[in-house]
Parts: sequence; structure tokens; C-alpha cells
Amino acid sequence: MADTNPDELERRRIAAAEGRPSNEGRRLREGAEGLERVPQQQLVFRAMTLSDVPAICEIEREVFTSPWTAEAFINELTNNHFARYMVMEWRREVIGYGGMWTIMDEAHVTNIAVREAYQGQGLGERLLSELQRTAVFFGAARMTLEVRVTNDRAIHLYKKLGFEPSGTRPGYYSDNGEDALIMWAELDHVKAGGQDDGA
Repeated sequence: MADTNPDELERRRIAAAEGRPSNEGRRLREGAEGLERVPQQQLVFRAMTLSDVPAICEIEREVFTSPWTAEAFINELTNNHFARYMVMEWRREVIGYGGMWTIMDEAHVTNIAVREAYQGQGLGERLLSELQRTAVFFGAARMTLEVRVTNDRAIHLYKKLGFEPSGTRPGYYSDNGEDALIMWAELDHVKAGGQDDGA
């Protein structure tokens, strides 16, 4: 059974982030060489299932220098009742995913990634927008995440989606001791649900 102590969940979430040293810089890179452009109206968003884990791990290995293991995702999907994970599909292929923990009226983004070949098309922004809508569906009024203080591109995107800085976590990233900028967004402007949203 998942630990229901919010402090323990926060500790686990921070530990997970520390093991992913290159996340924001690569996942939100603009102008990457990619395949054909994805018409966003053709994207499908649905809840992640155990059968998605192999594809998710492929994206993890492609995008992150310290990828999560299949076991980590299986544990999140089966043992953590705070966890909400979704996949972004195009032509029945998983091309991105995002996850968060919804605790009381707050949503904490744990991870978000778009397959490298499809980066630079605004899909990360669309995916985070869907996470926000799903968070509202599950009762969240606010959403938080961490980002490297030097990652101006990611910070710009997050601000575009309503996130504002609220403090720092000194030495948050274990690969180089870089500080994390804590950002929060109020979700009162976000409409819950949607026709493609299966989470």
C-alpha cells in the first residue's frame, strides 16, 4: 500500500527529481530536428496503463540521462494512489507522457517528456496544459513544479501557462548542485475534462 504521509511523498518526489539531472533542458528544447509536424487536433490524451510502460521507458532513455526504471513506473501506477499519469498519442504511438501527484487541492508535477523526434512543435506545452486540466478534474486548485534556475526556456514556457516563481530549493539537482526554482500556478482559469482526456 502506498505511503499516505505527504512529507514522505515530497521526499520521494525530490529524490526522484534528483536522479533526473537533465530533465527540463532536454524535454523543452526548441527547434529539434523531428519527423513530420503533428496536427495537435489529432492528438489523443489518455490515462497511462501498465501496457504503456515499455514505450514510456523508451522515451525515458531517449530524453533523460538518468531514466526512471520500468519498476518505478509500475510502482507509481499500482501502489501510489496519489499518482496520475497520462500519455500523449498520435497515430496510436505514444509520443509523450506526463505525471503528477494530486494531494488534497494541490498537484505536484513529477515528470513530463516528449519523444525527441517530436520536440520543438509545442507539444510539451500542450501536454502540460492537459495535465493542468486533469489536475482540476481531480480537484486540484494549484499546481507546482521545480525547474533549474538557469533553464530560461522552460521557465518562459511555465510562465506562459500561469506558473510564477515562489522560492528556490538550494542544491536540488544532484548532478551539479544547481538550485531549483519552485513555481506555482493557480488553476482557476483551467477548464476540467475534455473530449480527448481519458485520465
